[in-house]
Amino acid sequence: MDERHKAGGIAVTGAAREKALRACRTQLEVWKLVMPPHQPLVSDFGVGDFYQTGLIEYWVANEIEAGYCGKLLFVFDGQTCPTHWHQGKHETFFIVRGEVEMVLDGTARVMRAGDCLPVPPGKPHRFTGQGPALLLEVSTPCLVEDNLFENQNIPSGGTYP
Repeated sequence: MDERHKAGGIAVTGAAREKALRACRTQLEVWKLVMPPHQPLVSDFGVGDFYQTGLIEYWVANEIEAGYCGKLLFVFDGQTCPTHWHQGKHETFFIVRGEVEMVLDGTARVMRAGDCLPVPPGKPHRFTGQGPALLLEVSTPCLVEDNLFENQNIPSGGTYP
């Protein structure tokens, strides 16, 4: 997963990473869910405030040649995946557990378990946990350089550390 490795430049490491993963695993056990065996990406998007701006990504697949990607995305209560968009990536989000406030192209909506939302390329979007939440992202392949963020302090478009 070369792209996941590239995204590691905005990852939380050390004791902070382990603390976040313990809390995430505790919630997943409550939900009786098992995650893929890959090491998850614990990201604060390089802004240094994980519980405010961040998420935990479990990459299921990123099959660039085959044309698809699948990730499970975990957010804590009040945690936001910040406003961003993709030049080429088309995503569909499915809420597996919990609830999120999803903002797509300036329009906010509350999404609950079972809700589904396609996000075409070029449309700014973000989501915030309303309690802990788990989302399934199914998309065209994830290419790190295709991630563009509203917050100029977040590395974008291949400028990851």
